[in-house]
Amino acid sequence: MKSSPLRTSVIGSYPFPGWLEFSVAHLEQFGPDDRAELQDDAVTTALHDQLTAGLDVVTDGEQTRLDFNLSFYGYLRGIELEASSRRRFGPPAHDQRGKHRILDTLTAPNGLGAVVEFQRLQRIAGGANATLKASVPGPYTLSGRLLPNAQYPDRWALTEALLPWVRQELIDLVASGCREISVDEPSMSCYAHREDPRRFVDIFNRTVEPIVGRTRVCTHLCFGNYKARAIGPRQIAPMFPAFLDFHCDEMHVEMASREFAELEVITAITKRMDAAVGVIDVKNYHIETEEDVARRVRHCLTLAPPDRLVLAPDCGLSQTARWAARKKLQALGDGVRLVRRELGLPNG
Repeated sequence: MKSSPLRTSVIGSYPFPGWLEFSVAHLEQFGPDDRAELQDDAVTTALHDQLTAGLDVVTDGEQTRLDFNLSFYGYLRGIELEASSRRRFGPPAHDQRGKHRILDTLTAPNGLGAVVEFQRLQRIAGGANATLKASVPGPYTLSGRLLPNAQYPDRWALTEALLPWVRQELIDLVASGCREISVDEPSMSCYAHREDPRRFVDIFNRTVEPIVGRTRVCTHLCFGNYKARAIGPRQIAPMFPAFLDFHCDEMHVEMASREFAELEVITAITKRMDAAVGVIDVKNYHIETEEDVARRVRHCLTLAPPDRLVLAPDCGLSQTARWAARKKLQALGDGVRLVRRELGLPNG
């Protein structure tokens, strides 16, 4: 599915407003209607910031999730949710997000919650002049927070158990009218250096098979962003050329925080699909200017045609303070519009 030249997009997450952080810490004081109002207001806030920046593709900011993937475990049956992580103090790292024990066969009879999130976004966005996008973590990434057992002896077995439920959620999103879905598998990016990347391609393609051609399928490759911490070597090379066989319309690559190392990979990507390039560093509180973004876009244009390029932040913005996220998104929108004018392309 084709997109417009130099499209602007986001990955999915957006920072919680301060009042939402406070409210989440005191949810026991709120009734169900209060909580529903909180959710609506938070999505309205995230949507406002994206639309104000003039982005072509927007999300609900994942405002009703604990994290881009952690909330999904609450929809799974057959697991015991860990109450707290094994390490609570010291410098932040991924081991402070715990793992859940499996008690029975893994199922998700009521879905994974992404459809309800998207329907809320549809309602709140109304007639907004932007594409509404949903983001769903893929089964390999979801498997990382579950502890193997006799029934599921390793991460591969867990992935296979989760795959049908993720696939069904994607089918249901399309049925709800979702025109763009990102199936995020950052764990594949993080571990491609030590696993067979062809195996990852097979998993991804079987996950998205029912929706290919029915909606715009995107994926996001990055190296982790929990508290701005990466996990795994930050090298794209181990993923390619295998990942070029992903069945998707758009592949996002983290570039700004890596000083645009390996940017030449977008030439190969754009021969198969659109390349979404991270031109905003979400791990840095330097606020990019309009000209910073424009210069980065021009660099990308030396390697790929405009009708195959999408411009976005490096990753979700949930780990970036909202005051900075707003300014960064505005710079993204302004910088891309500047280059469109230079090229004589339509703006909005």
